Amino acid sequence: MTGRQALWIAGRDLLHLFRERETWIWSFLMPPLFMFFIGSVARAPVRGPETVAVHAAPEAGYLADEMVRRLEGQGFRVVRTDAAGMVRYRRRLAVPAGFTEDVLAGRQAKIEFTRADGGLGADYDGVRLRRAVYGIAADLALLRLSGREPSPEALRELASAPRTITVEARPAAEPRRPPSGYQQSVPGMMVMFALVSMLTTGGVSLLEERRSGLLRRLAAAPLTRAEALAGKWGSRLALGWLQMAWAMAAGTLLFRIDWGNAVWVVSAVLAVYGALCSLLGMWLGNEGNSPGAVIGVGVIASNVLAALGGCWWPAEIMPMWAQKLSLALPTGWVMDALHRLVSFGGAPVEVMPHLAALGTLTLMCAWGLARRFRFQ
Repeated sequence: MTGRQALWIAGRDLLHLFRERETWIWSFLMPPLFMFFIGSVARAPVRGPETVAVHAAPEAGYLADEMVRRLEGQGFRVVRTDAAGMVRYRRRLAVPAGFTEDVLAGRQAKIEFTRADGGLGADYDGVRLRRAVYGIAADLALLRLSGREPSPEALRELASAPRTITVEARPAAEPRRPPSGYQQSVPGMMVMFALVSMLTTGGVSLLEERRSGLLRRLAAAPLTRAEALAGKWGSRLALGWLQMAWAMAAGTLLFRIDWGNAVWVVSAVLAVYGALCSLLGMWLGNEGNSPGAVIGVGVIASNVLAALGGCWWPAEIMPMWAQKLSLALPTGWVMDALHRLVSFGGAPVEVMPHLAALGTLTLMCAWGLARRFRFQ
């Protein structure tokens, strides 16, 4: 095979693919749109101190102020309001009249905490509220044991005293937060739409060429089978690479994605993945009998692989069985490699197994397609 004829076929075929409206829509228009919509919806909320509205009756006493200070120490942003203004807040704490008097007299005192919704967040709020209450009770008991009269000044002095026992808690390793927002949607939609366009546009175009007799005429031309096959593959490979280069540029310019310090490794992963997608599209077009069947199989297969591979959502939030399954799929290999390099700042050596797996599968597909490719 000289290579020149294969390049000529690839160039002419690529121009033909660009004449199709579907190529521009699914390869260059839809990926940025989906990156924006999915990234905007799945963007992680900006975390700040949770607000709790506190209404203390005028006769609640100084322990109500101490409760506010303890809540702020638990990470709450406390807003003092009246009873009518409480309804505007999700978290509401009501301190009744006589609260301080009842506590100091040893009588049962009740404070009412309500939250507009439930779930784990409500449970965590309850834990922090109890810590504030138990802290006040413990300090009052300590003042009594030391023979001191409880007062605001005594509580402040006790709070500023050095603690004889402190507990320092920290994670054993740096936590890995699942990617969210554009950090997830940009690589995810790039990987998904590369597969969608190759399985549909790449597959249908090859099927139509065979049905129209174009491949049969190509087989009769003075070129080898390998040159014809390489030319057809080269056009689809070039389209896939151009599509992913455009997606990376859109991610950088429109969504401020930093592709990390190992851009060359990211490019290598995407280059091998593009080769695999183009071969899979040719496989589908080679085995298909109608454009509708090729499009149907291509759309379903690409969406299933995208969902299970972590293109729609981070694999880290999926059940453990789904995370293990994603690492058995090519989309999962690519997404895991991209997140390791881009989101978690991993070293290039971490994605060498991913490259090896993608390369092996690509070679297997190329070998099988070379044996089964038909011109009519």
